Amino acid sequence: MKPASRSYAKRLFLFIAVGWCAGAFAQQQDSLASSANIKANLKTVDTTSPSVYKINPVPTLIIGIAATAANIYAINNVLHNKKDLTLAEVQSARRDVVSAFDRWALNQDPSKRDHFYRLSDHVLTGILATSAATFILGKKTRKDWLRLSLMFYQTQFLTFAFYDFSPFGPMFQNRLRPIVYYDYFSYDQRKGGNQRNSMYSGHVANATAATFFATKVYLDYHPEMRSKRFLLYGIASVPALVNGWLRMKALAHFPSDILAGYAIGGLFGIVVPELHRIKNNRLNFNTFYNGQSAGFHLTYQLTGQRVVPAM
Repeated sequence: MKPASRSYAKRLFLFIAVGWCAGAFAQQQDSLASSANIKANLKTVDTTSPSVYKINPVPTLIIGIAATAANIYAINNVLHNKKDLTLAEVQSARRDVVSAFDRWALNQDPSKRDHFYRLSDHVLTGILATSAATFILGKKTRKDWLRLSLMFYQTQFLTFAFYDFSPFGPMFQNRLRPIVYYDYFSYDQRKGGNQRNSMYSGHVANATAATFFATKVYLDYHPEMRSKRFLLYGIASVPALVNGWLRMKALAHFPSDILAGYAIGGLFGIVVPELHRIKNNRLNFNTFYNGQSAGFHLTYQLTGQRVVPAM
């Protein structure tokens, strides 16, 4: 397996492990929630605040594991197994046809590429871990950390799947990475099929999904901070964009690839927890599994009242 493939695989397996543990414990937690609340009320002790989100652990895990397996397959057998560039393709990579905005990626120090490439991987791992720590250790969120961990896993595998299989990602896009434009590197160093995967930055997408998820969760548990949401999302953008800057220094992506990953990752980081948020008795988003098939369902009740489950 190639180094880049191993890096992706390690993160995906980490997501599976976290998601599996979170799902198992969250399901057990829900089965005991009712009796725990009754005992607390009998003792006239204030119960914890109501849960902000709801999610079905078992179908989410089943879909997540299937999506993760599909992501690993796509990365190793499609994205990193594209046809090598011909000598003519490499020689025809002209800097003058690259937009002025993206040309920034063509004015880097090629001798430091390997350093920044490794650094971008380490920084991404740190961003994911730090983002998870904010809700695992948060005063108001720690009671729901299993549920939130499962939602975090869902956000990441959906972001990965969109990168791997959507028409916006490298399965359908074949934009050449900046490294191809550098004569500093030999043809053998530039010909690999993976050099067709510049559009868009998966590192930035997953980093932004993580930081925006953490910010969204914080705001939902601290509604008094919503007036400062733009400031908080601005702060959450910094780690992801720093990772994007490192990816550009590594000659892996153009600025437009980075911004595309930032926008897509931010969308998943906000939308996934928003769909799970208990806010409207008429609207419901969740996963399902009936023994034969699994998937997502979004329902909207036109009239009447519906009881929303605690999770």
